[in-house]
Amino acid sequence: MFYREAGQFKTNYAADMAVFPILQDKIGIALILTLALVVIPLAGNAFFLSVVMIPFLIFALASIGLNLLTGYTGLLSLGTAGFMGVGAFACYKLTTIFPGVNIIVWILTSGLFAAAVGVFFGLPSLRIKGFYLAVATLAAQFFLQWCFIRIPWLYNYNVSGAIEVPTRTLFGIAVTGPNASPEMRYYVVLGVVILLTWVASNLVHGRIGRSWMAVRDMDIAAELMGIKLLPTKLLAFAVSSFYCGVAGALMVFLWYGGAEPEVFSINQSFLILFMVIIGGLGSLTGSFFGAALIYILPIVLRGAPSLVGLDIGAATVEHLTFMIVGALIIFFLIVEPHGLARLWQTGKQKLRVWPFPY
Repeated sequence: MFYREAGQFKTNYAADMAVFPILQDKIGIALILTLALVVIPLAGNAFFLSVVMIPFLIFALASIGLNLLTGYTGLLSLGTAGFMGVGAFACYKLTTIFPGVNIIVWILTSGLFAAAVGVFFGLPSLRIKGFYLAVATLAAQFFLQWCFIRIPWLYNYNVSGAIEVPTRTLFGIAVTGPNASPEMRYYVVLGVVILLTWVASNLVHGRIGRSWMAVRDMDIAAELMGIKLLPTKLLAFAVSSFYCGVAGALMVFLWYGGAEPEVFSINQSFLILFMVIIGGLGSLTGSFFGAALIYILPIVLRGAPSLVGLDIGAATVEHLTFMIVGALIIFFLIVEPHGLARLWQTGKQKLRVWPFPY
């Protein structure tokens, strides 16, 4: 067992790779889970759950998927929305073809279809990297969006031009469709996000995560150490696309209640990329921070004028929101270019040696 000094403490490799290395982490996770599982469903109304919490969790899950690829493996992707669309349309076809199967099974299974597509478009990653890989994934985004529009087998359009999500139940309670309650949909989304976040945490703290980070830091050195680049990169594409596919299925079935191909446009890919960058590359916690800043903060800013009795018009509020959020993004990038997760990490390091100043 190898030990090293860390301040006045001795730590080992197992302690450094632990998911919750300090007691404050365990307490914080317990408080967050209590808040998410008990307080928010009881205190929040239907609007808060449907408009704020459910989309926030879905965007956080999609950000985790992109972060595993870009933040941990160093492979830039602009096709996130396309892979989300693959998961959404796959879940729709599976649900309509096999209506008797539990909807949660199809939501998770849809991620496998997205993973297969992600592996296919990740094949060029062995030969190209950086900007050229981003262009290749951008081409995948446009190709997939074209498929969503031009291949009739993928959808059954109604008169309004959107895919209608059928009603499906879990233990006799509707979780999708117009009869599903916001509380039930929230619990399903929360359960999937907690499960996949736990899986991702174990991946990045294990051998696979260390291989990804070695490829990210210097792929030539990683190959000399015995890491096979192609399987490692393709696995990163597969896992990342799986997470994005599940997020896309959750978005359509448990948030929107329907879908159009425009939902999975390039703007969605850039939005999730901004969440990852602002939250912090190479940090699962940063994915939640980025989703909160990019998605929840604009909602708060739009509602702020009405709370203080101001009526300045919806258009003005929208423009001010864009300006304030843009200014905050620039501010955070200047003050802490490594994202909000680095600020959180700094705070945890201070807790590690508290109450001792040195």
